[in-house]
Amino acid sequence: MTDAAAEQEDRPDGQSGRLLGMSEDELLDLLSRGDLAVRGRLVDASNATMYCEISLDDVAAACVYKPVAGERPLWDFPEGTLAGRELAAYAVSRSGGWDVVPPTVYRDGPFGPGMCQLWVDADDTVDLVALARRTDHQGLRQMAVFDAVVNNADRKIGHLLPMPDGHLYGCDHGVCFGTDYKLRTVLWQWRGKKLTSQATAALRRLQESLDGGPLAAELAGWLTGEEIEATRKRAALLLEHKVHPFPPADWPAVPWPPI
Repeated sequence: MTDAAAEQEDRPDGQSGRLLGMSEDELLDLLSRGDLAVRGRLVDASNATMYCEISLDDVAAACVYKPVAGERPLWDFPEGTLAGRELAAYAVSRSGGWDVVPPTVYRDGPFGPGMCQLWVDADDTVDLVALARRTDHQGLRQMAVFDAVVNNADRKIGHLLPMPDGHLYGCDHGVCFGTDYKLRTVLWQWRGKKLTSQATAALRRLQESLDGGPLAAELAGWLTGEEIEATRKRAALLLEHKVHPFPPADWPAVPWPPI
């Protein structure tokens, strides 16, 4: 799911017309129950990241598998939690209606339990640097709001996945949901700007799901109570002020390297 070079075999035919007709729940079932076969490794990834084929019945797809055993410990995130944070990011994306994170599940695999996420083929004709600087891209602006909610500490340019149909996905959400404000992103062009009506609607959906819906219980499987409460407070703060956040004063505002 990154621009990193991959040592891999030919991709399966999963990203074909057969998958285009599948619902998100069907894709999640494929990822959860399908046979997982490692085809290569994304060699530039900081944690063990496997390029895989997943197949179930007559459907095959490409996916990314990140085993917990391959995670590199970080000083500011508890050891062994990165895969769960990827799951939490997907849950928040789906609950808010952002559709920023591709279908993602937690499952066992050849190297133990970990995160398994559908591989999406980004449009390689898009200039990602130019895309990251745009101010008129609605999907990019919605991603900036999503990142503010999940407190994404690593939104690099290479984590943007523009689709041929114009939709925008993002990847690598393992360092999100810290309790301290540590938003690091290349998407600061809207700082202090008023949130769009689409953004406030998404935040209200998220707030409802956190307060009285199933999201809090789902997140409890991956995050601490303090991290869930911090997520709730970030969403509430955005709704209260209705503006994009400013960079932190005591934390690097842009990840390194930014690409």
